[in-house]
Amino acid sequence: MKKILCLSVVFLFLISGTVFAQESIIEKIQKQGVIRVGMSTFVPWAMKDKQGKLVGFEIDVAKKLAQDMGVKIEFVPTAWSGIIPALLTGKFDVIIGGMGITPQRNLKVNFTIPYDYSGMSLVASKALAKGFSSLDDFNKKNVTIAARLGTTAEQAATKYMPNATLKLFENESQALQELHLGRVHAVVSSAPMPVFHALKFPDKLFVPIKENFTKEPIGFAIKKGDHDALNFLNNWILSMHAQGFLKETKEYWFESKKWEDQVK
Repeated sequence: MKKILCLSVVFLFLISGTVFAQESIIEKIQKQGVIRVGMSTFVPWAMKDKQGKLVGFEIDVAKKLAQDMGVKIEFVPTAWSGIIPALLTGKFDVIIGGMGITPQRNLKVNFTIPYDYSGMSLVASKALAKGFSSLDDFNKKNVTIAARLGTTAEQAATKYMPNATLKLFENESQALQELHLGRVHAVVSSAPMPVFHALKFPDKLFVPIKENFTKEPIGFAIKKGDHDALNFLNNWILSMHAQGFLKETKEYWFESKKWEDQVK
């Protein structure tokens, strides 16, 4: 009798586990007919054009994903420092925002396979950083570096220039403003923004180190435990690599200037 009772309890547990299993975000998106994408603005990953519409590499990638899923898309601009907590509390379904895959972040979220690779670069003041040409030149106590709070740029500045004074800002435009005002020697950011910004202001700014000084994989981020969503997104990324979509899209936004007249 006890054996039968135990088996019954196990059976009920298995049945309830099946019934109350967490619904994949993929199923939820298909039912609602919309995918909510968390992102933040980084040139040329995501930015606003002259009409106020979002454009950029990430925007095209997210739109293509929505198209292939047969759903509409809703972008949810979010402060970078709070983007992972916002994902975990359900404010959106996925982060597609140039997020570097790091062990620390992976403890909180699941990452897809990389759909891109990025790296850190510097844009510096010609007046304050005259003659600087290496990380060692910036790794000094009398040097001030700016970066965006909660980003891998912050981590890179801390790791590679620990002796410099680090000033952190909620968004990249604030960090760049400090650079223009002559309050910092340089801004650390993901490529290709430093190059683009230096080309835009050649009289005041320059890129002291020609090659990126880090390389990092970039992935979508979703809540932990959703294996079906991870499987779908990984296979979608593999398909986009194979079709050449990711390569062509990156070349347009990162290696050409065809889009410059679209933005402010």
